[in-house]
Formats: sequence, structure tokens, C-alpha cells
Amino acid sequence: MSLLPIITLPDEKTLREVSRPVGSVDSHVKKLWDDMLETMYRAPGIGLAAIQVGVPQRLLVIDLAKENEPKTPLFVANPEIVWASEAQSDYEEGCLSIPEYYEMVSRPAEIKVRYLNREGEPSEIHAAGLMATCLQHEIDHLNGVLFIDHISRLKRERVIKKFQKAQKLGKL
Repeated sequence: MSLLPIITLPDEKTLREVSRPVGSVDSHVKKLWDDMLETMYRAPGIGLAAIQVGVPQRLLVIDLAKENEPKTPLFVANPEIVWASEAQSDYEEGCLSIPEYYEMVSRPAEIKVRYLNREGEPSEIHAAGLMATCLQHEIDHLNGVLFIDHISRLKRERVIKKFQKAQKLGKL
């Protein structure tokens, strides 16, 4: 396994790209998943979409296990939200592609997602709480959407300008 570079703001061109479905779960997909998982753990984070490492494929990994708990990775290919609750929940979200910036985001409290698992088999997950939030956040990435798109335009513009300025000053 190897660490992959995580794309961050202000590189919106890559982060806004809509990812393509994978044809099948083969050895290349599994290797990418493994590398993504290692990269996510090292960052550290709880979710990572392939586009965040520059690969525009509909792949993501999630692991909500706490530091001293056994790892419970979820490998997801071609996810599709097929149901979302009307009830909303608010979480303070962050993102490995927008380091050290956190904001409250409201999303459906529960969702149902269809996807291909690590064996390439069709699967479905009914998620609530943090898992629902994380899945929605990562699926947004696959659609070229960032969590800052769910906050006010003023806050979004401020954070983008902050990262643009940091890049000009050579701090990224």
C-alpha cells in the first residue's frame, strides 16, 4: 500500500470534476481502495473519495472506528442514494480537501445507498447518524460537490479566498 497525495483547495478544477462509474471491481480498484484507506488513516480522516486523490472514479472508503477500536472499513463503488429521510440532522463537517476548516451542515438524518462492495457484489446500506452524514459527504465529492456548497455563499467565498491566498503565499 502507498500514500496518495490529497488534493486540496484552491484546486477546485479537480475537486469539482464529476466522477465516472467503475465498470467492475477488479484488482486495480482494490489496490486503489487500499491506498485510499491508508491515506485516509494517515491524514487522519473518516472518509475519502477517489477524486480527492485525483482519480475521477465513483469510489470511496469510510471507517468510523475510533482510535483504539478495531478498524471497520467500508469499501464503496458506484454509490447511489435511493432514499433519504425528510428529517434532517446537523453535524460539524470537515474535509481532508479543505484542511482545518469546519462548519455545521444540515443533511438528511437517514439514507439508503446502493453500491458495489469490495467483492463487486450489489449491496445496500441503510445509514443513520454519522455514517449517513459521511456517506452523503463522500458521494457529494463524486458529484463535484464540496461540503462548503451547503453553507452560505459568504462563508464559502471566504474559505476559498483563504486557500487561494495561502497558495499565493506559498503556505500550501
